[in-house]
Amino acid sequence: MTETAFKPGETVVTPREPGTIIDVRATPSGRWVYGVEHDSGEVGYFTGRALQRVQH
Repeated sequence: MTETAFKPGETVVTPREPGTIIDVRATPSGRWVYGVEHDSGEVGYFTGRALQRVQH
């Protein structure tokens, strides 16, 4: 199983709405979680499997 890596500042689409990666953290189990700030100012944390890059 391979997870996609994201970097702070990237624009992504979450299951709810688009947002910007503002935080990247490792869990104790070795997975990466990404903090995404939405336009509304709300921040949610997602695994790489839940995110998609915005294609420009």
